[in-house]
Parts: sequence; structure tokens; C-alpha cells
Amino acid sequence: MKRIVFCDFDRTITVRETFVDILRRFAGESYDKVAPSFRSGKVTLRQGVRMLVESIPSDRYPEMLAHIRRQDIRPGFPEFLDFLAERAVPFVVISGGLIGLVSARLESLSDRIHAIHAADVRDDGDYLQVESPFEGGTELVAKVDVMSRYVFDEAVAIGDGLTDRNIAMTASVVFARDGLQAWLRESGKAFFAWEDFFDIRERLARMWDLEKEAGSGNKL
Repeated sequence: MKRIVFCDFDRTITVRETFVDILRRFAGESYDKVAPSFRSGKVTLRQGVRMLVESIPSDRYPEMLAHIRRQDIRPGFPEFLDFLAERAVPFVVISGGLIGLVSARLESLSDRIHAIHAADVRDDGDYLQVESPFEGGTELVAKVDVMSRYVFDEAVAIGDGLTDRNIAMTASVVFARDGLQAWLRESGKAFFAWEDFFDIRERLARMWDLEKEAGSGNKL
């Protein structure tokens, strides 16, 4: 691939932090117990997410899917997918959450999404069981490991927070929101700030069109 776009899901594609909201809503007392340990660093993100998800009864999974389907998508997202499709640039979602939830919310746009990578769950027991082929270090989904499965010349990363730091440092072009902006600024990594996907589309269109013009000029 010449180019590829890797994008976070929660609070990036969605307006709200949907996965934390779901864990708080459905894990109940377990969330209240685990959240302080996570914030203090006693529990890693990988450990905390697994503990919380696996405290949720399996019969509540349909409610979780219904809940995620009601969440708002950030403005400009369908148009951004159209823009990438017109230019034959693959769009890959990498989420630190659950693939069933991500897929449920993006179902109507699935024809324009190259792939979705996230942790999975089994719901055939009394409680949900987490399965992730991308576990690594402190992460339930090591996003850089997912990136390494693709071969490309240029990667664009879009994200907002803690789980997007490593892919941001690896990507050629980075679009950052919220806490990721501050972290990248401190790390000295260049990025573009953005509010919605119209901003990203506009910026990439300018960059790629200028590059195309420059390439055409060289050939002449």
C-alpha cells in the first residue's frame, strides 16, 4: 500500500468515550473498585479492561450492543470515508475496546472500512470472556502490533488519548485531539490538531494534491 489510515474509535470516531461509559454502566460495582487502582497505576490498562469486561454477565451483551448503536459519530466521518475510497486509501480502525461494539456502531459504513481490529469476547458462559490476539505489554490491544501487519509507504494516524501514543509516534502523519495533543507536544512529535473529520479531509486533500502536482512536475 502506498498510503493507509489507522484510526482510533472511542472519542475519535465517536463523540463520547463510549467504552468507558459502557464499562461504568454495565460493570457496576466492579468499575467502582477497579477504576481507582487503574488511575493509581496499580492495575495496567490490559488488566483493568479484562477484569471489568469479565465481570459483566453475558446476558447483558445485547444491551451493550444496543447502547453503542445509539452513540453519536463525529461530524464528517462518512464523508471522510468517501474521500479515502475515491483515492483508494484503506481505512483501518484500531480500538482498545471490543470489536463487537465497534462493528455494531459502524455497521452501516462497513463497505468503506478496510478492517476493524480490537479485542473480542465470548458470551457463551455466565460472564463475558475476553479474547485478544493483540495483547502486549500493558495493552489489551497493542496498536503498533496491528500496524505491523500492514505494509505501506505512508501511514496516517488519528487519535485522542493514551492508547494512541505508540501509533502516533510510528505514523508519518498524525491528527491528534485532547490528551494526545499535549503528550505529542511534549514528545516533540509533529501533529495536526482537528475538531471533526471535515478538518482531516481538507488537510489531507491539500497535502496529497500538492504531492501529486509536485510528482507530475518532476516527470515533465
